[in-house]
Amino acid sequence: MSAPVRVAVLVSRIRVEEKLLLTALEAGGAAVQVINDDDLVLPINGGRPSFEADVVLERSVSAARGIYALRVLEAHGYRTVNRYATSATCWDKLLTTAALAEAGIPQPRVRVAFTPESALRAIEELGYPVVLKPVVGSWGRLLSKINDRDAAEAVLEHKDVLGSYQHSIYYIQEYITKPGRDIRAFVVGDETICAIYRTSEHWITNTARGGQASNCPVTPVLNDLCRRTARAVGGGVLAIDVLEDPQHGFLVNEVNHTMEFRNSIHTTGVDIPGRVVAYVLEVGRSGGDAEYPAGVVHRSSTPGASR
Repeated sequence: MSAPVRVAVLVSRIRVEEKLLLTALEAGGAAVQVINDDDLVLPINGGRPSFEADVVLERSVSAARGIYALRVLEAHGYRTVNRYATSATCWDKLLTTAALAEAGIPQPRVRVAFTPESALRAIEELGYPVVLKPVVGSWGRLLSKINDRDAAEAVLEHKDVLGSYQHSIYYIQEYITKPGRDIRAFVVGDETICAIYRTSEHWITNTARGGQASNCPVTPVLNDLCRRTARAVGGGVLAIDVLEDPQHGFLVNEVNHTMEFRNSIHTTGVDIPGRVVAYVLEVGRSGGDAEYPAGVVHRSSTPGASR
């Protein structure tokens, strides 16, 4: 009998998703170690992390903690889900948009500017309304729908005086008139395992903001788009937000690298944590210089040794 796969799960706190993943890991026969990122000490040189694992599943609430941990762990040879390159791209909306554009993935038009004056020009180039987003953020927070020049000037002035570096990066996206809903699709490896509609009377349809989930069929067109999108950002375990444009069809809005899924299991009838865990265990078993499972375009720059 082969030894169980050693899985380290990096967490900030145990939410519903982490409970479900831990249960699925135990059911899959994994040897599980839970590591709280509050307690983590990561030597960058002159040492090695204090734990051994065949694969690390990153589930930190803090995107910054998770990404920095992935970077250091991969340098020490750990295999990770998701990989650092994937997570670093998806963390930043600007980098995600650039990766999707390079891969020819359809998405809303975006402009980026670095001063309020150039941001105003970019907004008027796209035409009202537009959506102004922070390049780093989640759960639909700090989004602004800007309908006219007065609103644009007010919002840009507020961002200018807030002082944060992130607020000085103006990510401006054309507003897509969607049919009261958007789509969140879940990709694991090279398969779109399920999808949900998120419906709301508000223009922000995130379930964290009150959007209601219902099952969305994974059509061949949606599946192809989501698989190509996953490959464009490096693959792994991803949630892809898709808009339905009445003129241009499906447009990819965002890609999420540490997804929440509690509202989607019953809605779709798909065992999402079970599918994620199967992928994680496959990564852990592959070891050495073997490629990651299907859907991951390239290896980490520092392949992990089998431990």
